[in-house]
Amino acid sequence: MKAIAYRQSLPIENAESLIDIELPAPQATGRDLLVEVRAISVNPVDTKIRRNVAPAEGQAKVIGWDAAGVVKAVGPDVSLFKVGDEVWYAGDLTRAGTNSELHLVDERIVGHKPKNLDFAQAAALPLTTITAWELLFDRLQVSRDAGATRGKSLLVIGAAGGVGSILVQLARQLTGLTIIGTASRPETGEWIRQLGAHHVVDHSKPLNEEIGRLGLPPVTYVASLNQTDHHWAAIGELVAPQGKVALIDDPAAIDVRTLKRKSVSLHWEFMYTRSMFQTDDIQQQHQLLNDVAKLVETGAVRTTLAERFGKINADNLRRAHALIESNRAKGKIVLEGF
Repeated sequence: MKAIAYRQSLPIENAESLIDIELPAPQATGRDLLVEVRAISVNPVDTKIRRNVAPAEGQAKVIGWDAAGVVKAVGPDVSLFKVGDEVWYAGDLTRAGTNSELHLVDERIVGHKPKNLDFAQAAALPLTTITAWELLFDRLQVSRDAGATRGKSLLVIGAAGGVGSILVQLARQLTGLTIIGTASRPETGEWIRQLGAHHVVDHSKPLNEEIGRLGLPPVTYVASLNQTDHHWAAIGELVAPQGKVALIDDPAAIDVRTLKRKSVSLHWEFMYTRSMFQTDDIQQQHQLLNDVAKLVETGAVRTTLAERFGKINADNLRRAHALIESNRAKGKIVLEGF
């Protein structure tokens, strides 16, 4: 089967940073699905792994953690899917990635693809959807009762990126929160307004001053999706007493004592935790993706696909990684077909 991989960690400008290769087709066992991959999307984690995780000596490493495709075969213990089902999922960080024609994935972290999306539109969503949903409802424990959250607010730092683009939608559609999104360019600010943000502020300026001009009360929940260390002092000022802060990035250093006087809780979201540690509730990701598929089919949530980069090959994937690394991507970049 065709696949895109790397043999050593290299800058994306190097032609060897991602290469086209041929690999043996895998076989489904246990609860695995063998999926014929039709489309993939690219996430910041892809670039981080490529830059920082070298393959074993003499091996090629296949990455990628978003896919939509068709079930081609099932393991003997599979009960949730059958051959021919159209699926979407974000995969497992401990296994080979989705940048290949055929891919093995545990059925418990896979959902049925929304019927109203094509494969490219669907591939844009799984990783960011799982991250946003778990951050909002599992980590911050925001109520899905609109009445219970009315009068409370959510600050999304980095709202125009992949996770932010779905987080804003989920919060707007499923809660009564007032949503404040941050962006630094007119086009990204307009993007998050279209997705449901009530207010947009510029994160290239001091956040406490930007939000202060809105005349809103202290922020109940903060979702910091990037540059947390840069905004940490402002977060400490802006968050309400007994509020909650959730992170997904990797800040170099933050002083959590900043939150002590306000009794603010700090939460990490890492969507691979359930698959990496085979937690008892791993199948929650299957249910989550099915629930969001219904929201997509009713029009409550829309795909965050922003750019189609053509076929799934090394040249196009290098272009996608380069755009992600520039920190100028809006929404999701998708590749489709081999």
